[in-house]
Amino acid sequence: MRSAAMRKADQILRAVAAKEVTLTLIGESGSGKEVLARRAHEISERRKGPFIPINCAAIPEALFESELFGHERGAFTGANARGHGKVEAAEKGTLFLDEIGELPMPMQAKLLRFLENRRYMRVGGAMKIEADIRLMFATLRPLEPEVKAGRFRGDLFYRIQGVTLNVPPLRERRVDIAPLLNQFISQLAGKHGVRPPKFSRQAKALLLRYDWPGNVRELRNVVETLCLLRDGRQARVADLPESVRSQAVESGKQMDSVSSSKTTMSLDLDAGLESLIQQIVEAALDREDGNTIKTAARLRISPRTVQRYVATGRVRSPPRSNR
Repeated sequence: MRSAAMRKADQILRAVAAKEVTLTLIGESGSGKEVLARRAHEISERRKGPFIPINCAAIPEALFESELFGHERGAFTGANARGHGKVEAAEKGTLFLDEIGELPMPMQAKLLRFLENRRYMRVGGAMKIEADIRLMFATLRPLEPEVKAGRFRGDLFYRIQGVTLNVPPLRERRVDIAPLLNQFISQLAGKHGVRPPKFSRQAKALLLRYDWPGNVRELRNVVETLCLLRDGRQARVADLPESVRSQAVESGKQMDSVSSSKTTMSLDLDAGLESLIQQIVEAALDREDGNTIKTAARLRISPRTVQRYVATGRVRSPPRSNR
């Protein structure tokens, strides 16, 4: 089940995909704007052509023209061969300009000239080339206030204005977290050739409650890390990033001050369980004189798990001579 916001987004994409109308996506970093742009490309008539993304915020101003339009051999120092730009690479397909609102004014002017007639010249070239591409844009924030503040050209804004799609952050569409979690587990385990990790009930509950300030990108990164580290084994609360666990503890404290709900009890149990596990591991290490292999055998867990508790400082390891 997907959120109403994403179902609406899919409806809009299907309505505009077959048209050459300009699509601009607005949303926080990592919220899935490029994923939606790719989807619009894949269901459009240009789907057999390439989808070329470019992060406008990451291009130095001096290299903007070369990056976008390419260059001829000898155009500048180090240009030992002709270089093909992103526009040329996107021919017959889609060029996705992410972070368009971060372009400095001089770069905005160069982009505007291209958009006016879809013709360009490589740096150092003399021949104008006509581009057959579709353009899509993304921005972290609405561009109208940027125009009023004088940070974004009004003529460029009206040139790219078309269908606007707002992409809400993941914390505002929590119903999407579970499907995305399952999707990434399957995709990333296959990508790295590992077995999908299994999540304990408590660990999965924390993932579903976390606010995900980094949005879909952060969720994907967390899942990828767990796929690599757990490889078919159970991922528990202790295996989650500190950011996820610390938010759960803070949420538990806040909720405990206003109610004694089941959610608060669950959070308290999670914290208490982790504390108990740490005490057990530390006691077993003391019993085995700090030998992690014997400790793991005594607790019937892997030596790597014991070593991780020691390495992260969650348990105290007594001095010992042979590990």
